[in-house]
Amino acid sequence: MYQRILLAYDGSAPGQQALLECHEIAQWSGSELTLIAVMPLPLNNLGLEGSIYDESLQASEKERYQAILDTGLRKLGDAGLKASGQVVTGDAVSEITYSARQIKADLIVVGHKHLDGWAARWWRGSVSKALIEQSPCSVLVVITH
Repeated sequence: MYQRILLAYDGSAPGQQALLECHEIAQWSGSELTLIAVMPLPLNNLGLEGSIYDESLQASEKERYQAILDTGLRKLGDAGLKASGQVVTGDAVSEITYSARQIKADLIVVGHKHLDGWAARWWRGSVSKALIEQSPCSVLVVITH
């Protein structure tokens, strides 16, 4: 059914739930697993005037995202599954869809937490919704409350 699964993993509670779901599907179908951690673009806002690049902040963020990715890979490894992974930098939807195309994924798995209140949902937008619109394959959105 699914030969290659891409999991966008961020270490959050929804991400942990997505990892569990992904684990079950991969075990059942014998799929290749690829995890990615998407690090946002490394810019510090200065307000309306623009933004600056901070190399030391980027290095520490890269280490943080690598640690998150390593934790996910270790959990899958402990469960007897082989998985590969990498940290990527950029817009989450663009990087996830690009990675899915690169590995020819059959399924993308992401975690999602429902936000309380319409203002929070409006302000943050929906990565899951945009991902579904742009995805080259099926998308499993694992919802936590």
